[in-house]
Amino acid sequence: MTTVVPIENAKPALAARLPHVGVLLVNLGTPDTADAKGVRVYLKEFLSDPRVIEDQGLLWKLILNGIILRTRPRSKARDYRKIWNHERDESPLKTITRAQAEKLARGVAGHDHVEVDWAMRYGNPSIKAGIEALVKRGCERLLVVPLYPQYSAATSATVCDAAFRVLGSMRAQPTLRVTPPYYDTPEYIEAVATSIEAHLATLSYQPELIVASFHGMPKDYVDRGDPYQAQCIATVDALRARLGLEASKLLLTFQSRFGNAEWLQPYTDKTIEQLAKNGVKRVAVVMPGFAADCLETLEEVAQENADIFRHNGGEAFSAIPCLNDSDDGMNVIRALVLRELQGWI
Repeated sequence: MTTVVPIENAKPALAARLPHVGVLLVNLGTPDTADAKGVRVYLKEFLSDPRVIEDQGLLWKLILNGIILRTRPRSKARDYRKIWNHERDESPLKTITRAQAEKLARGVAGHDHVEVDWAMRYGNPSIKAGIEALVKRGCERLLVVPLYPQYSAATSATVCDAAFRVLGSMRAQPTLRVTPPYYDTPEYIEAVATSIEAHLATLSYQPELIVASFHGMPKDYVDRGDPYQAQCIATVDALRARLGLEASKLLLTFQSRFGNAEWLQPYTDKTIEQLAKNGVKRVAVVMPGFAADCLETLEEVAQENADIFRHNGGEAFSAIPCLNDSDDGMNVIRALVLRELQGWI
């Protein structure tokens, strides 16, 4: 005779079988110290990644080790010191990513079998350390969250590469998932649009236009099939629609290029310079490709590009903070994580 167990009596047993899940937030990375030695170690790891510099041949190795790592660390260290969190002795990117992980942990606290940690693709804490820590805490399943709204092989894919390498060395692997890019999700677009509106409301002037600046990449990478540029365009198109702005009032540009190769255009610094020369006096810049403020937003845009604008005749320049660990920013990350954990929690 078959005995039927009432469903209410089955709930405790079902809950006991829920897997322990680890969530690992991953951002790009940062030097451990704001000096030439720390920056050199970071740059060597970053620029030796074939996802970042695809041609890792002899010529590049000679340039990297003979020129870049001899000259660039000192100047970049000065830039890092301009924005360094001296109280914690770390970069703002590390401070913010830690805060995002802590707030996400509180945001999913209702699921007591979910653990949250954070890591950097380059530098510390490493992805290896993050995964090993979550496994030691009993996580049988792992959700890796690349904190890049737009996908590119040089960002999202290299996070996956690093995670796969760690699992490749493990006999007992956790089951792995990776969150997709979220460049046009309603939560993300609304959060960025709201942050723009809130910031503009604090200014004593009305910007004549807004510049949306994304991290650049060599044009050749896109020509070979990287979807990054298309996703940046989709983000800006969605923001224009949400904010009710014409293309001439919300410009798309790309920053942070280096070397002699052609990168995605238009370039942020050249655009800022030309706007000022054309008589534009007031601008604001938003950086929707960055989940957290970092050297590229706090120093390159908020300081370097502000100087370029004013030097060429501009008067008022404002950099809009990234979403960071704001309530709206955390809503984006939490929605993304909970969506991708379906079936596990």
